[in-house]
Amino acid sequence: MEIIAQLFAPGTLLFMLIGGVVGLFIGALPGLSATMGVAILTPLTFWLPPEQGLAMLISIYCVAIFAGGIPAILVNTPGTPASMVTTFEGYPLTKQGKAGIALGINAIYSGLGGIISVIFLMLLAQPLSSFALRFGAVEYFALAFFGLSMIISVSGKSISKGLISGFIGLFIATIGLDPITSTPRFTYELSGLYEGVSFIPIMIGLFGLGEVFYQFLTKGDKFAANKKNTKKKVGRILPNKEERKEMRKPFAISAILSPIIGAIPGAGGDIASIITWEQSKRFTKGKKKEEYGKGSLGGLAATTSANNGVIGGAFTTMLTLGLPGDSVTAILIGALMMYGMQPGPNLFVESPDIVFLIIGLLLLANILVIVVGLLGANLFSRIILIKQEYIWISVILFSIIGAFALNNSYFDVWIVLVSGIVGLIFRKLDYPLGPLILGLLLGPMAESNLRRALVMGGDQPLAVFYTSPIAMILIGISVLSLGIPIIRSFFSKRKQNA
Repeated sequence: MEIIAQLFAPGTLLFMLIGGVVGLFIGALPGLSATMGVAILTPLTFWLPPEQGLAMLISIYCVAIFAGGIPAILVNTPGTPASMVTTFEGYPLTKQGKAGIALGINAIYSGLGGIISVIFLMLLAQPLSSFALRFGAVEYFALAFFGLSMIISVSGKSISKGLISGFIGLFIATIGLDPITSTPRFTYELSGLYEGVSFIPIMIGLFGLGEVFYQFLTKGDKFAANKKNTKKKVGRILPNKEERKEMRKPFAISAILSPIIGAIPGAGGDIASIITWEQSKRFTKGKKKEEYGKGSLGGLAATTSANNGVIGGAFTTMLTLGLPGDSVTAILIGALMMYGMQPGPNLFVESPDIVFLIIGLLLLANILVIVVGLLGANLFSRIILIKQEYIWISVILFSIIGAFALNNSYFDVWIVLVSGIVGLIFRKLDYPLGPLILGLLLGPMAESNLRRALVMGGDQPLAVFYTSPIAMILIGISVLSLGIPIIRSFFSKRKQNA
């Protein structure tokens, strides 16, 4: 009862609302990630009581992750890395004149995914944390390899083009200092490349500036035509019964997988959204499967619920083991220590009130996501009705500001501009962007952990893989993911020839 009184105290609700507004602003601007927002505002919570300070930070976290899907849906520019896969389905729906329903799905399923992940936190904290603790270099490589095997699924019509795009992403991931020997690779004595090419500026350039450049060169004819449809259809936000039925299975798959993925340290919403999107596509049959990547409601429900669905898993690892599930929970560990609490197994014994307080705040924050998302969806969708040139200028401006604010570096701005040109070329040549991002995101994890695993193996480097059940299962699934589409294609062509 004391915790409930703290949760619904006016001060706690006020700072949660403030955090929601700040999170909405941060998430909707490309480049201003949830990590950045929580990091910047954590010092401002030092003078607040724990319940108010944590309410503000947790609200920023949850709302910013959801809000990253708004520009991803409307202008094909992910607001946060976790919303990168949202562009696969959200933007095609906008071009079909369904921006309102896409924003409604983003709000509802982001909130529901977060709420279910909190239930997982309540019920499965100890089992999930024990499972995550078993992950070493071998298991992390297997997880990265599993993610890279999905390049085929996000390659679209041409698997060969998807593989080329993926290898380009893997090459970019090798730029910087060697993860084992710290030897510079492909840096050409440029100090800005020693730490590697930052993921967020590339993402902003490929999806943001690349789309703007492409629309500018094509004069936005299709965009203008779809704007007329948007004026007629933007009103409906809530999905109907048939649409909810279509999204039921993808949401269930995502709701189960994302908290487990979130419990693995370092595996955040970006990885979870890719995995859940691919798995929901795999379990979808018939014509609905063909809609994936072209405006699938099921695909959108899967990826948006995964964005916030990892939060409960990340908090599970943080609270039970004292290990950050992702970059935001790493900052929140510092915030808890600032309040005199040490995350870890003893936290449940020494400060159980804080654990229940955090669980309550997470539930309220995800409910806030649904409320803010639905009430503001109609307003957000009106962005598409703004004059096209204003949207172009706004996306370019916010992309540059977001890239610079990331590290206060002009070098990141140049990366955005170059990535924008690359994004334009890829669109003109019909090369998919998803595999490139996948290779760039998972390349460092795969390389560093593979090399560590081989060193651990000593004279028998491959033996470490055989002795890890988790790694063997993940690698086996990856091989099936790579092989089944090729086998299906072979038999399909053979059947057609017959």
